[in-house]
Amino acid sequence: MNHPPILLGTSSFTATGWKGSFYPKGLRPADYLSYYAQHFDTVEIDATFYATPNVNVVRSWNAKTPEGFLFAAKVPQEITHKRVLKDCDEEFKVFLTTMQALGEKLGPLLFQFGKFDKYAFKSLDDFLGRLIPFLKRLPKEHKFAVEIRNKDWLVPKLADVLREHGVALTLIDQGWMPRPWEMKDKFGLITADFTYVRWLGDRKGIEEKTTTWDNVIVDRQGDLSEWVSLLKKVQERRIMILAFANNHYALCRCRHNAYNAAFQIMPNPLRSSTPFPLYSCLTTHTDA
Repeated sequence: MNHPPILLGTSSFTATGWKGSFYPKGLRPADYLSYYAQHFDTVEIDATFYATPNVNVVRSWNAKTPEGFLFAAKVPQEITHKRVLKDCDEEFKVFLTTMQALGEKLGPLLFQFGKFDKYAFKSLDDFLGRLIPFLKRLPKEHKFAVEIRNKDWLVPKLADVLREHGVALTLIDQGWMPRPWEMKDKFGLITADFTYVRWLGDRKGIEEKTTTWDNVIVDRQGDLSEWVSLLKKVQERRIMILAFANNHYALCRCRHNAYNAAFQIMPNPLRSSTPFPLYSCLTTHTDA
């Protein structure tokens, strides 16, 4: 049986500690993305969260990656955090038009919302009153995902709204949020024709120990085994999976090792089609 692909990548393609551990010494930063694309099928662009990039930068991303490579990107915080989907149609149009310079390499665009307090939205219903009209205006030719960080909002009602509009509920592994396998019996986690996974970890806890990604502190093999069980069932439904590892997830030498850890334990046919023969960051760990 031919399975839809699972594309594994990282959240951003640069970080402190990557030079000399993932990127060869002497490699020019301008060549990082091209080198990255030799080993990964996809990347999540974090820089777009801070501002819409210059279109020439986006064109360069396109030029430096092979056919079939896929970019996911965060929607700018001006839209998701400052305006929170209100009075931002022009900003979103500019962002979307700019990202279209990627052509067929443009993948899902992520609405990563912060954790809202009661002064921003009194309830999920209050938030949905803002979200639903915006979802209705989304162009059908693009894919979108929504990440929620209010754990009490992860309920069937939210999933039903996203499913109605073909938007993916982002599945995350993060400190204070319930993991997908803890919610799978409460409601359907898959709300689109693809699923979007983010391995985030405990950023605050990790950064109290280090901000240079050259040691392994957290052994994630047990968690990743849970992810494999979950994602195998998703793939059996012939749903495409995009999964991105962050430095803060396992605190590997760099994010590519979190990818490699998943690669090591994912049995065929769940593995990515792209071989990545690096050592697993889950076999050893230190008490840094």
